[in-house]
Amino acid sequence: MDKIKTKIIFLGYNSKKTSLIKFLKKKKFKVISCNQKNIDDIKLNFSDTIISFGYKKILSKNLLKKLNFPPINLHMSYLPYNRGSHPNFWSFIDKTPKGVTIHEIDDKIDNGKIIFQKKFFFKINHKITFKYTYDYLFKELEKLFKKNYKKILSRRYIGKKKKIKGSIHFKADLKKKVVWTKPIKKYIKLYR
Repeated sequence: MDKIKTKIIFLGYNSKKTSLIKFLKKKKFKVISCNQKNIDDIKLNFSDTIISFGYKKILSKNLLKKLNFPPINLHMSYLPYNRGSHPNFWSFIDKTPKGVTIHEIDDKIDNGKIIFQKKFFFKINHKITFKYTYDYLFKELEKLFKKNYKKILSRRYIGKKKKIKGSIHFKADLKKKVVWTKPIKKYIKLYR
């Protein structure tokens, strides 16, 4: 495979949280990991790629205009459902599809063209927790990226917009404290 981009700016999780940074470095990419740093302060080249996974800030319109390619986001929901904050939580509360999505970033929250996604089903019982489903989806999202990284980084994919509205949630929507290791059933009763 040709060298696709000169460097990858990886926003969000660090190499202790995600295996993707080590994976990309092993594939001989130069990876710059940024967590709380302001992305607008990073000097970008035309051939750089930005990957966001667990990054809590919204990329500015000004930054998006400077880029030759849209940044890529890894999101733990089956978009367009559960855009925004706590997607795994809201998929159970709102009875929406559960899954993972890799998509382009545009100027709206989790709204860019979908590159790859995968749907999952969880049987709710008295033991299943949000932590369990979160950890499961996290690993599946990493697998989906690793399986398709060549297409993603070389831009050899066809991004698609879904024609359905979906849903969005913000941090403030989570009004009650959630203990992620408690059974999901408990919170379904509280929030519905």
